Amino acid sequence: MFFVRAAQSARRSGIALALLPVIGAPLLLSACASDQDVDLATYVEQTDPADVLYNQGLANMNAGRLGEASKKFKSIDRQHPYSEYGRKALVMGAFADYRQGNYDDAINAGKRYVQLYPTDSDAAYAQYIVGLSYFRQIRDVTQDQKESRRAIEAMQEVVERWPDSSYVEDAKAKIRFARDQLAGKEMQIGRYYLERREYIASVKRFRYVVENYSNTRHVEEALSRLTEAYYAMGLTSEAQTAAAVLGHNYPDSQWYKDSYKLLQTGGLEPRDNSGSWISKAGKLITGA
Repeated sequence: MFFVRAAQSARRSGIALALLPVIGAPLLLSACASDQDVDLATYVEQTDPADVLYNQGLANMNAGRLGEASKKFKSIDRQHPYSEYGRKALVMGAFADYRQGNYDDAINAGKRYVQLYPTDSDAAYAQYIVGLSYFRQIRDVTQDQKESRRAIEAMQEVVERWPDSSYVEDAKAKIRFARDQLAGKEMQIGRYYLERREYIASVKRFRYVVENYSNTRHVEEALSRLTEAYYAMGLTSEAQTAAAVLGHNYPDSQWYKDSYKLLQTGGLEPRDNSGSWISKAGKLITGA
């Protein structure tokens, strides 16, 4: 209705209709610029050559200015995506974020690199950074171990997809540590139940360690705790088998000596029952 009335008024006053749509423009612009003299150019990011930004990023990184280096690499990603320098900047930015402890950013950048350039020579390194970022966040066994699981998954991908890369050996070492953490968590829960004489629940945890983490340092204690739990439940055959498997694999272990003494209090001694799950699992024990 405003424009209809304005048009009618314009005919009466002789104002050209073509000027109507911009009537309010001068007032709007003058109002915006009146107080702060805003320079609209400041809202547009300056585009710099990719090679210049990349070299600046490397210089900052070499000087220990990781925050500045990260900004340069991310600028390349924004201004020159999918270019050769953009590819290099993505993996370098992941490394810079990792070194600063910005693990979520490092993980996202590393995963993105692998998705975009799965066959590139730096893909293994990008995936390795993902694994390291999870690994550095692994918590004490008294806390949740989701980072341990994710570190294992990420590092296992390094081992399987890039078996000839220089990161494989360290990836395997990180996997062993993370698996040890998972076993330690199971042991903590198992001991909790055992102390409260909830033997079935404790056996479930210790059995899981023996069957799934047989090459960790926790398997000795798990077998000893199984001996204790089964003995308390009156399942003496299982208790004897657990002690026998423990003694066979770790004859000098203090855990074995303690289990042996426990059986002796009931006039028993370690004896392997080949039909028991413990005997079968014992054949898979390789030592930590």
